[in-house]
Amino acid sequence: MGAGGLARLLTGWRDGTVRGEAGHTALAARITSLLADGRLAVGTRVPSERELAAALGVGRGTVAAAYDRLRESGHLHRRRGSGTWTALPATAPAAASTAPVTPFAPMGDWVPGRRPDGPEVIDLAHAAPWAPMEAMAEAGARALAELPTHLAGTGYDVLGLPALREGIAARLSDQGLHTSPDEVMVTAGAQHAHALVARALVRPGDRVLLEQPTYPGAIDLVRHVSARPVPVAMGERDGRPGWDVEAMAAAMRAGAPALAYLVADHQNPTGAVMSAETRAAVVAAAGRHGVPIVVDDCLREMWLDAPGPPPLGAYAAAAGGGTPVITTGSLSKTVWGGLRIGWMRAPRTLLRRIAAARSSDDIATPVLEQLVAVNLLGRLDEIVATSRRMYAHRRDHLRAALAAALPEWHAPSPSGGFSLWVDLGAPRSSALVEAAARHGVHLAAGPRFGTGGAFEQHLRLPYTLSTDALDDAVARLADAWDALGAGTATLTTVV
Repeated sequence: MGAGGLARLLTGWRDGTVRGEAGHTALAARITSLLADGRLAVGTRVPSERELAAALGVGRGTVAAAYDRLRESGHLHRRRGSGTWTALPATAPAAASTAPVTPFAPMGDWVPGRRPDGPEVIDLAHAAPWAPMEAMAEAGARALAELPTHLAGTGYDVLGLPALREGIAARLSDQGLHTSPDEVMVTAGAQHAHALVARALVRPGDRVLLEQPTYPGAIDLVRHVSARPVPVAMGERDGRPGWDVEAMAAAMRAGAPALAYLVADHQNPTGAVMSAETRAAVVAAAGRHGVPIVVDDCLREMWLDAPGPPPLGAYAAAAGGGTPVITTGSLSKTVWGGLRIGWMRAPRTLLRRIAAARSSDDIATPVLEQLVAVNLLGRLDEIVATSRRMYAHRRDHLRAALAAALPEWHAPSPSGGFSLWVDLGAPRSSALVEAAARHGVHLAAGPRFGTGGAFEQHLRLPYTLSTDALDDAVARLADAWDALGAGTATLTTVV
């Protein structure tokens, strides 16, 4: 990160200084805070003492003393010949709750499951939609009726059923990303698509650029293929999370990543939506540095307030297609988590390369599930419209419940997606996960969404459960938070 970029993050670093406090102490404290909440990514090379001092308008001695303090605390470390890099002190991560989870029905009454040693378990660790029962049942019945016409063949089609690829291509084209069926491959969910891309394009030791915070499955996949994550911290724009294009371009230039993984619409977990201007700038930066982009578009259609700009891939096409952009999607987010049908849209040459890599161990996606998906596509607009109304109501309900019971928490309202990215006001996320488990609430701690242990001050809270379940969960969270001594909880339930 350049001196100008870090100086912008440090704006106001003296504001909280108490009388008599040394400047280097306040500077070190602000950098520590930036690392803890993820605005400054772990593994970032910071500017030299002289450069940062000039950008901040202070003496070099102030920055040198702050850097020394941060090295002593484990927040910076020097690499011989390559400068000074951010880090987090080694700590034992809190174990996630392993209690069995019984989820709640999305509509009407919810049915709890009871642990042998405690209360009903409420699952707030996962953010996934619940099945539209009637639509799923009808699609399943039609798929079974249509299956005999496919039994004469082998059932092996590495790209997927032509009818399904046609339907996906038409939907992407309607959204502004012109697509032909031969640019589409059907997969067993979007995570399967990401794994296929990584297998084809990433080699052990390669770097993969990731947003910070990001979807935990992306972090896990990078590590699974023995690659190295290159986290680029999300910035802020008008008080909301956003993308730092300058930092992203710098990471592409310096790290030469083999791939960049981005969630441009209702980013998981922040809920941010990339502006049209930023999409064009990101595509341009990737083109300059030869970095292919994987765009996770699974949540694109789950806007709750207003639709966003055209898909990021459309900007690559407008720029002449020089930047390979692979767009992934899934019915697991728009219809039901158990419907493991996803897809990728990629340039034909690249798609053939990925298909060749796939065929050695994954011959094809199950035909019956693809037939279910074909039948669901015809009703997808209706299904998604109903889901939007339901989740918008639950989002607002959860925010109101949190404001009443836990007023010290800050929960911005995302314009879409399935969850809130809550600022706890204190670095207690992992501790809260353990405390909440004792109250029967299953959570994913903030550090699960980043690298290096950042985001202890944040917690992702889905609003996919019924309002009754959300009220119960908030009351339990308030009890757990109070038990930590982290705040004074008012157990007010919003009806």
